[in-house]
Amino acid sequence: MNQEQLFERSKELVPGGVHSPVRSFKGLHTTPRFFEKAKGAKIWDVDNKDYIDFCMSFGPLILGHKNEDVQKALEGQLEKGWSYGACEPYSLKLAEFLTERLPHIEQIRFVNSGTEAVMTAVRLARGMTGRKKIIKFDGCYHGHLDSLLIKAGSGLAGTAEASSTWVPASFSMGTLILELGGLEGCRDIIKRYPNDVALIAVEPLPANNGLLPLSQEFLQGLRDLCDESGALLLFDEVISGFRMGFRGMAQKTGIKPDMVTYGKIIGGGLPVGAVASSSKVMENLAPLGGVYQAGTLSANPLAMVGGLETLKKLTPEAYQKLSTYTESIVAIFKEWFETFENGRFKNLQMIHEGSLFWIHPDFLPTKASEISADLGPQFKDLFEILLNKGIYLAPNAYEVGFVSLAHDESVQSELKERLFS
Repeated sequence: MNQEQLFERSKELVPGGVHSPVRSFKGLHTTPRFFEKAKGAKIWDVDNKDYIDFCMSFGPLILGHKNEDVQKALEGQLEKGWSYGACEPYSLKLAEFLTERLPHIEQIRFVNSGTEAVMTAVRLARGMTGRKKIIKFDGCYHGHLDSLLIKAGSGLAGTAEASSTWVPASFSMGTLILELGGLEGCRDIIKRYPNDVALIAVEPLPANNGLLPLSQEFLQGLRDLCDESGALLLFDEVISGFRMGFRGMAQKTGIKPDMVTYGKIIGGGLPVGAVASSSKVMENLAPLGGVYQAGTLSANPLAMVGGLETLKKLTPEAYQKLSTYTESIVAIFKEWFETFENGRFKNLQMIHEGSLFWIHPDFLPTKASEISADLGPQFKDLFEILLNKGIYLAPNAYEVGFVSLAHDESVQSELKERLFS
């Protein structure tokens, strides 16, 4: 079957034809691509057309597709087994590797997704503090957890309401929403509820509703407010973790969060999530404490092995390469924006942080409320032109692009050739 036939059949069996909304190509005038193989920086659809991939499975594939060493490690584990539902040594090796290198954590629990990690962090904060309310920021996405799916990010941004229907009022009442950068508003809420805020949750580098870097002053202000009030500070680093250097935003900012959630890269491209903190916080989780969390496939051996093999390759030299590759790729796109069809896209701006980049018309916003209302229509044209040229971005204007170690000089040359031909 071709792309169109596959999508029509999929819509008969799957809601909207997809298992995650952003894959649906909603708002685009083309059919979702069905991919069947990948290698390095490229991905091939069922028609055997290849694309330079800047989606990279929405971030986990920092080494590129099918890295040979990761593949060997996975194949070796498959020979032994892929699910035990019991204690195994692979998660211990990954936990040791991480806790020895991340000074802001002492213990870690592996789960199956970023959403599950944040869900656990929220419950853990409430259980430890005995408080009910949490603070989050408009434009930060923390998964499809009911109490945090309020003014959420990319998967729903651009629709009539950036939230979900049938989130009970009793859930949303416990979540207090603020604008990014709104430190005074955060102070006011803490004063209004001095003994009721359990958690302040933030993406220290918001990257799921555009790319909206935060100031050092704002993040330090959140740290100070938590210290003063007894609330816990959560850095949601599901996307930014291991992208902004090995120690993530805690290293870049010098700010120690009380809890961190991870995902994506720590599983090497397999389903994974994690919540990490001090022993004092983590001992509140069952079986030691009263905060219950469990998962049949948590710490799946394949994800643990794939994650460890991936992380071992993230050396300072690797991060320098990622930075250089990203700067070069951004420069190529900017040049093309200026020249394509007499400057058709010359108003497009690009921001990049680490190995992430994002495209926005006319100016670069600093908070969700500043994102242009014209973002969707212009992105639609850009996405489809690039798709026809064999260049694959995430199919949503609010998603960031991801550069991997496979996007080397030869791929950059090919990108330039595809763009300017």
